[in-house]
Amino acid sequence: MVIDQLIEQIRYKKNPCIVGIDPEWGKIPACYKAPNLPAHASILHWSLDVIDAVADIVPAIKPQMAFFEVYGAEGIRIHQKIIKYAHEKGLIVIDDSKRNDIGNTAKAYAYAHLAKEGPINADFLTISPFLGTDSIQPFIDTAIQDGKGVFVLVKTSNPSSVEISEAINPHGEKIVDWLALLVNMMGQKSMGEHGYSSVGAVVGATFPEKAKALREIMKHNFFLVPGYGAQGGKAKDIPPFFRSDGLGAIISSSRNVLYKHLEAENFYPSISAYKQLVKQQAQDMQKNVYQELKSAYSGMLY
Repeated sequence: MVIDQLIEQIRYKKNPCIVGIDPEWGKIPACYKAPNLPAHASILHWSLDVIDAVADIVPAIKPQMAFFEVYGAEGIRIHQKIIKYAHEKGLIVIDDSKRNDIGNTAKAYAYAHLAKEGPINADFLTISPFLGTDSIQPFIDTAIQDGKGVFVLVKTSNPSSVEISEAINPHGEKIVDWLALLVNMMGQKSMGEHGYSSVGAVVGATFPEKAKALREIMKHNFFLVPGYGAQGGKAKDIPPFFRSDGLGAIISSSRNVLYKHLEAENFYPSISAYKQLVKQQAQDMQKNVYQELKSAYSGMLY
């Protein structure tokens, strides 16, 4: 099961942090932009270099599909290539596409993104729950069939997420709490050897207090935690997302790792210098988060 592979990589690398692959053209260093080179070719070169820089540090990468779709068919091909390359490097891949629909359309999305025989073949996929339970099931079915996983949007990192997550449903429950109960229930049929389900939840790093309550509901579900770094999430906020074994969550950062050169003084725009900076940022994130977890949980398993 891929959830077990993820846990084993976290323990081996002593790192629950992952790096997003979000190619924003205006932020990518000029050293990747040759005048006669198409943008999509530059994006591919940059993406592979980011993977090379962090492959020995992180257990997983998280490519954000939207940043590849803007390049049309070539962008989709790049997305597929970097997933294949990441797998060759031994990394878990979380496809951050936030897909959902109903019936056969949901099945088609699930096949395209998660099936071993599908064109993308990611290990995990982020999905939206807001079309109801019958829209989630096809993704879970495909995930179970092919040993993959999903992360259901439960409490996203953006400030206005409260407009929906804190709303009350007809049964008097907050939507976020009802979703957490749903994720817990739907994940019970896909438990891995390490005691965690391959059905997880997206819970933003910007809501650490809410994470405490959600962790009580979703004891055996992994959290994908975006919002670390540029969006305001800090290492000191991280422990509530985890269980006392130091597992149960992966912390994702994109801008803070990929685009730190935009803030760095005296940055020389060479490929080697950029890769070194990316590596250093990934190492710093690992060190900061790991120290906070070790301080909070003396019984950590890694």
